[in-house]
Amino acid sequence: MTWIQAITLGAIQGITEFLPISSSGHLRIASEIMFGEDAGASFTAVTQLGTETAVLVFFARDIVRIVAAWFRGLRNRDQRGLDYRIGWYVIFATIPIGVLGFLFKDQIRTSGRNLWLVSSVLILFAGVIWLAEHYGRKERSMEQLTLRDGLVMGLAQCLALIPGVSRSGATASAGLFLGLRREAAFRFSFLLAIPAVTASGLFSLPDAFHPSGDGMEATGAQLAVATLVAFIIGYASIAWLLRFVSVHSMNWFGAYRVVLGLTVMGLLAGGVISAT
Repeated sequence: MTWIQAITLGAIQGITEFLPISSSGHLRIASEIMFGEDAGASFTAVTQLGTETAVLVFFARDIVRIVAAWFRGLRNRDQRGLDYRIGWYVIFATIPIGVLGFLFKDQIRTSGRNLWLVSSVLILFAGVIWLAEHYGRKERSMEQLTLRDGLVMGLAQCLALIPGVSRSGATASAGLFLGLRREAAFRFSFLLAIPAVTASGLFSLPDAFHPSGDGMEATGAQLAVATLVAFIIGYASIAWLLRFVSVHSMNWFGAYRVVLGLTVMGLLAGGVISAT
């Protein structure tokens, strides 16, 4: 991997991680179009540590409050309020993706990155986003979150193991189907991503240097810089997205997904880029 590739892909990760357009799908597509080869699932997972650090910084007060409330609630039943419950919701909702991510790690790094699959999923999931926007009542706030909401959104998060789905798109769409407001759905989506993405990034660190499947080999310095770029741009992306979804529909992102998916399919059909 060159420095230009590392910085460019880190920037793409920062821009796309929190938008419902799939950061892993974009890194797969961009690396193929711009550089003629796959950056690799491990590089993607490691740079996600930068964007998850952005979540930790952006939501630091919320996270500290939830963690403190969770520990207080363990000791004292009278202290088991909303923040205590949210702590448990995140824990329980993280279990499914942890199990499936471990069981299917080889497929995720190889066949799951086929660009025909990625482009098809981009288009298909645009329909899911449209349905969520159309049928979701968008009445419930973060204060009304339940364990059922957390578990359903946790199961939806598993779909993000397929590049092209989008972690935030899957979980936020599930939240809308459950009647949550867009901002509440995205806020819980960000909190839910922290343990899963952090664990995935740390687990993938060794393989990022010496990919066991397809993927470029990055140096430690390149990974560090790409992750830092992802953190800086990702932080700005969170702030922008929360403002955007408070007044705008996710259908804008759905339309973009369809255009991108069809464009990639055209390039594949024309032999301009390779699917694998």
